[in-house]
Amino acid sequence: MTVIDGSNLVLGRASSILAKRPLKGERIQIVNAEAMVVTGTKQNVMEKLDKRREGTVKGNPHKGPKYPRMPERIVKRSVRGMLPWKKPKGKAAFKNLRVYISVPSNLIDVKAEKIDGAVNRLEKGFLTVGDISRNLGAKW
Repeated sequence: MTVIDGSNLVLGRASSILAKRPLKGERIQIVNAEAMVVTGTKQNVMEKLDKRREGTVKGNPHKGPKYPRMPERIVKRSVRGMLPWKKPKGKAAFKNLRVYISVPSNLIDVKAEKIDGAVNRLEKGFLTVGDISRNLGAKW
């Protein structure tokens, strides 16, 4: 079991790196999901998300696609997008992934590792996943 600290990691870069590890059979637990970062201005990021969420289907709109609002589910959906999750190998890998808001009590003593290739180096021009989820209407 590997614990990854998600604070100040770029969501897309971290997701692509983290998607490969459960495919090899490794169990991954991501903590501080609300502190992960999406690069871009607030206006551009929210505009893109709103455009995706407002798109309707020809059939019944209640059947989906449904997009998450909670920070841990946004991160989990991002990793799922980089897995072959419709195949048995991808489903098994997706079950080896756990994502948490902040640090749960059973993982406080465990040393979390950082992913060097996904660290955010920008001083401005980004949003945290927590900010995005609050703008989408999540209450946590």
